Amino acid sequence: MKDLPRRLGLIDATLIVVGIVIGSGIFLLPNLIARNLPSAAAIIGVWVVGGLLSCFGALAYAELGAMMPDTGGQYVYLREAYGELCAFLCGWVFALAAVPGGIAFLAVGFAIYLDHFIPLSPGMRTAVALALVCGLSLINAIGVREGVWVQRIFTSLKIAGLLLVIGAAIFAPSSPGVASAQAPLTYAGFGIAMAACLMAYNGWSYVSFVAGEVKRPERNLPASLALGMGVVMALYVSANLAYLHVMTIPEIAATERVGAAVAERVMGSSGAAMLSMVVLLSIVGAINGCILAGARIPFAQARDGLFFASFGKIHPRFETPAFAIAMQALWTCLLIVTGSYASLSSYTIISAWIFYTMTVAAVWVLRRKKPNAARPYRMWGYPITLLLFLAVSAWFLVDALVNQTQVSLIALALASAGIPAYFMWRWAMARQ
Repeated sequence: MKDLPRRLGLIDATLIVVGIVIGSGIFLLPNLIARNLPSAAAIIGVWVVGGLLSCFGALAYAELGAMMPDTGGQYVYLREAYGELCAFLCGWVFALAAVPGGIAFLAVGFAIYLDHFIPLSPGMRTAVALALVCGLSLINAIGVREGVWVQRIFTSLKIAGLLLVIGAAIFAPSSPGVASAQAPLTYAGFGIAMAACLMAYNGWSYVSFVAGEVKRPERNLPASLALGMGVVMALYVSANLAYLHVMTIPEIAATERVGAAVAERVMGSSGAAMLSMVVLLSIVGAINGCILAGARIPFAQARDGLFFASFGKIHPRFETPAFAIAMQALWTCLLIVTGSYASLSSYTIISAWIFYTMTVAAVWVLRRKKPNAARPYRMWGYPITLLLFLAVSAWFLVDALVNQTQVSLIALALASAGIPAYFMWRWAMARQ
């Protein structure tokens, strides 16, 4: 069976990591974090800790990716560690909810930010979101090189714009009273802030979906994850230092769009417009990366006989999973039109973290299950880094279950709904 060609280099894979992770969170979430933490040190600390923990997870994916450099990534790792059912449930959540729901959420956010430049009615916003999803999907269906060039351009512009805002803020006059406290540090406040940071760093796993198309994966996959997360963490911490340089914590806590407020303060009205443009570029890069990577999960499932065979076909001319990309776009557009993407986005982040946790734990499982398998890269700091990630992931999931009980139960129900679907699929395949 023909495989997808390996055309992605180290820089391409790194820009996929950076482009997907940096969406709009760094411009919006500092408001939520400042409302729940009492000092600048605590705010910077939670971004550093969240970044390090995400890096530990990325290191685990790096070992697995170098060991099994196959298209589908996370789906493949779960299949090898825990079996078909677990892998099917991962595909069920990501292909039907997490990826298209995230793309739809970002596309609608793009239309909302575009309204800063062009007044749009609600209907026009929907049309813009649909056009963006269809346009980027078409580019990625035509060729992985074309999709990667979009990723290179928009991620590079996003980084440049963010660096410009950070630099302008750092060299602006500092704000007095920057360390003034909002409230005492509490467990609940820390929990909310940490959860927000982990969501802002979310997306580093997606590069594993295209592992089968990365050149020299034993070297480039671990390197792209390390470089990508290093860049993201540096930008996130620098951005927060810049915000705290020109705004007090109470001001940040009271400002919904912190990035825009900082840009306007240091560069005037043109700065606010420029920041909105940076957000637009950031969102396009994130959507493109999700489209490029996300379609590879149903593609890998179909190759295993766990999804419709058409999803596993490679276009004879473009050498891409064009059908899987087209169906992903169609489903995403349906979510946009019906508005159901908003609910899916909140539900799937919890179910997705279940699979992130299980995938990182797969490093331990596979070292025992397949001790003699070739491992070109071994997770740095193992087992300490692995245990730290698993401990924080367990806390995150339990905290969500306690404090967001309804959302967590719906997330679990969404994932569990794949169990009967798996057995029905297997039954149907057995009858053919």
